[in-house]
Amino acid sequence: MNTTVEHGQGASLVDIAMMRGTAAQLLGPDDGPEALPPTPAELGALTTALRGHLELLIPEVEAKAGRLPKNSPPRFCALACVGEANRKLRVGDGSTPAVRVAVARKLARSVNALCVHYAKLCGEAPASEPVVKAIASLLVYVAAVTSPVLAVVLARTPH
Repeated sequence: MNTTVEHGQGASLVDIAMMRGTAAQLLGPDDGPEALPPTPAELGALTTALRGHLELLIPEVEAKAGRLPKNSPPRFCALACVGEANRKLRVGDGSTPAVRVAVARKLARSVNALCVHYAKLCGEAPASEPVVKAIASLLVYVAAVTSPVLAVVLARTPH
């Protein structure tokens, strides 16, 4: 997804795909703790980049969420994510290598979460939605092979 955020005079400053790519360098494919940490120099650069991504994303998500009705669950969730991202920005980088990696990974998770909220608020499908639909289709197929009754139930369930 090459979603960009427009600022001011229409100049495109933010690339959501690039932000997700930056976060992925710290989190690995499954956001697992077994992902190898980057070198100290890479970690510093990634942390700085993630903080910059958050500083650009927070006002965008906040503005888009602010246009939703006050009792809207998407608004509530997006603004909660904005609040959490703001709290993480106030945390220092850490004094030990392990703490610096942990802080950077928390920033990366906030970047990912804000990217998802931004895409939803723009009416775009999140990056994981095609995967969910593929899994649902596979379940319908497996159910059809093993149990015709279950296949009918799954086929009627919205994905």
